[in-house]
Amino acid sequence: MIKYLLHNEIDFFKYDKCIDESSNSLIYGYSWYLNCITNNWDVLILNDYEVVMPLPKRKKYGINYIYLPVWVQQLGMFSMYKINEDLIQDFINAIPNKFKLVDVLFNYNNKSTNKYINKRDNYILRLNDTYSTLYSKFKKGRKSSVKLAQKLHLKINKTDDFKSLIDLFKKNKGVNLNISKNDYELLDQLIFKAFSLQKAEIFEVLDKEDNLLGGAVFLLHKNRIIFLFSAVNQKGRKKQAISYLIDFVIQKYANRDLILDFEGSMINEIASFYKSFGAVVQPYFHLHKKSLF
Repeated sequence: MIKYLLHNEIDFFKYDKCIDESSNSLIYGYSWYLNCITNNWDVLILNDYEVVMPLPKRKKYGINYIYLPVWVQQLGMFSMYKINEDLIQDFINAIPNKFKLVDVLFNYNNKSTNKYINKRDNYILRLNDTYSTLYSKFKKGRKSSVKLAQKLHLKINKTDDFKSLIDLFKKNKGVNLNISKNDYELLDQLIFKAFSLQKAEIFEVLDKEDNLLGGAVFLLHKNRIIFLFSAVNQKGRKKQAISYLIDFVIQKYANRDLILDFEGSMINEIASFYKSFGAVVQPYFHLHKKSLF
């Protein structure tokens, strides 16, 4: 039987155990992760936490709705057992009617033909091959970008200073994006927590004079290395700092049963960048449903 539990009714030990043991486990589903980016989420569970589906929620103008939290790519249903389309529909039907708008990003293992669900593109790169083989699948232009960065003697350092990267992002790409102060605070909180749990690696890219050019935060979960966040300034773009960093990560983790998860994107320019490293599409799914009356 599917039950709807309010946040204060959740047995978080059982909930996190389900996320951890799920065949489609993703770091976004853990209670600590959700608590970092929203303290207002409930859950649907099947029986004794055999399947769970977190529901981040909000209320505005008297209307309750399920929403897409920032810094989360995929949620949906998690289970150690096979999730079939009938079960997905049962969970959708179990979302309480009080939610007049439902936005859910179902994960890659939650495929459904429901008319309210659309496919979205994520790009992943399987690293279970030698670096030379992985590198041979880079597009010609990406190989040139990496070679340019090598000639410029860029350096990569492991760091815990993610605040400098967030500031760098704000001053560069962030000025053209609609990212709120609260969203940045949630990102800060999330990276701090993930790093404290040894679930994140942070790298900075420096030029030969040790000037910061860019960097990125990668989340670590089971067999996934997730490209959560990156920042680069104009000099870093010209010197191909992020290409150099991603190549470094591919070298670092090559020949292991791991996946480099690029977290998107449906934007052609960004998708082309990810594909240039040999990444392929692993779709996930977006449920968007209104019932305002």
